[in-house]
Amino acid sequence: MVTPGPGTDPRASAAGSGPVPKRRGTELALLGFAVLITMAAQCIVDITMTGSLTSEVATFGAWFTALWLVAHVLVRRFAPYADPLLLPCVAVLVGLGLSMIHRLDIAGDQLGSNSSGEDAPVQLLWATVGLGLFTAVLVVVRDHRVLARFAYTLALVGLVLLAIPAVLPASISEVYGAKLWIRVAGFSIQPGEFAKICLIVFFAAYLVDKRDVLALASRKVAGLELPRGRDLGPVLVAWAASILVLVFERDLGSSLLLFGIFVVMLYVATERASWLIIGLLLFSGGAFVAYQLFGHVRVRVDTWLDPFAYADEGGYQIVQSLFGLGTGGLFGAGLGGGRPDQVPVAKSDFIASAIGEELGLFGLVAVILLYLVLVERGLRTSLVVRDGFGKLLSAGLAFAVAWQVFVVLGGVTGLLPLTGLTTPFLAYGGSSLVANFGLVALLVRISDAARRPTAPPAPTPPKLTDAPTEVVRP
Repeated sequence: MVTPGPGTDPRASAAGSGPVPKRRGTELALLGFAVLITMAAQCIVDITMTGSLTSEVATFGAWFTALWLVAHVLVRRFAPYADPLLLPCVAVLVGLGLSMIHRLDIAGDQLGSNSSGEDAPVQLLWATVGLGLFTAVLVVVRDHRVLARFAYTLALVGLVLLAIPAVLPASISEVYGAKLWIRVAGFSIQPGEFAKICLIVFFAAYLVDKRDVLALASRKVAGLELPRGRDLGPVLVAWAASILVLVFERDLGSSLLLFGIFVVMLYVATERASWLIIGLLLFSGGAFVAYQLFGHVRVRVDTWLDPFAYADEGGYQIVQSLFGLGTGGLFGAGLGGGRPDQVPVAKSDFIASAIGEELGLFGLVAVILLYLVLVERGLRTSLVVRDGFGKLLSAGLAFAVAWQVFVVLGGVTGLLPLTGLTTPFLAYGGSSLVANFGLVALLVRISDAARRPTAPPAPTPPKLTDAPTEVVRP
């Protein structure tokens, strides 16, 4: 019998001899390694940039260690069978992001920049708030299937969160041309990050309920089984919503992200490749029409096609990003050895470029591999979990991370137009970090249900007819 581990289904050994290992010790050891990597990066940044270690390193190390120790205790208490690789991957990503933000803070102070030089402590504070959401999800949502009961309520909440920035005045909602924010009294939040999770829950519940209908085919064309015309309604509604986001909020990133998630979840639910092709054609057509009708879309695309022609205007970011990646080469300039501060908004939109410049191609690929492991564990959970809702929800959450990372890295490297999305867990931004902590909490909850061994069937009481009989003679 194969010993169950992080990559096997523990239910296969539920009836075997001995308990199923929970792998919490493995998780704790990997979290310790993540803290070690983060502290090493912080020390290298301080020594390279200032020539000595600052007293804040010890405070940061204690806070960061306590953060993940608390997260580990919570998982041990409320989700003991959860996948042991989820938290360590997130810890390394958050730690590397904090180290790079700290490095950019020091550069800003040394150059006398007007930007805030205290973003790393703020990001650590946001990580603590994210841990609060992580805790709330694990404590309140004891069974992920309960979320399906609130699917339409969450859909309404998600749509409202998406729509709020569009109807607010530009003075409190617009940043760099995109209306994504709610900014009041020095406090800002990006509601679309939380809307994403609400809508993924709704998509999973809706597609489980309508899966049989949506999987029906009307005719076969070029080897593809096309859906019936009457069943195109859901994908048309999702397409229209994504176009509205693109037009009224000028947000290509959220539009592409939400529509892509819905189409892929629809494909997972029905196993019809025709839905992927229909979704691609719909979005391509909508993007082409938006390019012809709306100036801000045209500027974004033209800058993407030839950034050097707009190097003094909208293309300055991507040009500096490409120069930085080229300077980094294979092995990078080393932490503190490059000039990622030359890229505007490097702490949020272009932190992947900063990592590529200072850690090189190998370092950036290592970061991508961390995301791949995180996504792979989510997809593996989708395969193992028993219920259809959990399968679709886990697949949707995992794909959301993968798709967002692909879109962000595509924009940084010039493969795709810039979208304004942030790199999950790495980039500076409270809304993104807190929302992604909630996303990981849902994956932890589902993976706990997937890896938890099934309870043995209760023994049935013997029937009266099965009782032994004996003839007694007087």
